[in-house]
Amino acid sequence: MFAVIETGGKQYVASPGDKIKVEKLVAQEGEEISLDKVLFRETDSGVEIGKPYLDGSTVKAKVLRQGRSDKKIVFKFHSKNRYHKKKTHRQAFTELEITSIV
Repeated sequence: MFAVIETGGKQYVASPGDKIKVEKLVAQEGEEISLDKVLFRETDSGVEIGKPYLDGSTVKAKVLRQGRSDKKIVFKFHSKNRYHKKKTHRQAFTELEITSIV
């Protein structure tokens, strides 16, 4: 059994027991949340496809931790103009453990 969910403008394949990193959500560590933007669900009886979302279908998840990813370097450079600029970026994320698909 699995489902395709949407959160943070991205789509994720989720099965019970999976751990996924999604864009930062407002939730405390250890808190139980439900994601209701389910696009697709596969069960033993068949598949269901939403238009665009499935009504009455949710994915329950537990927040494992809030964090920030590794540092990415953003380097801008223009040749022959003595222009260079170095910046860094760390994206915030929330790590979830999928508990059930309802």
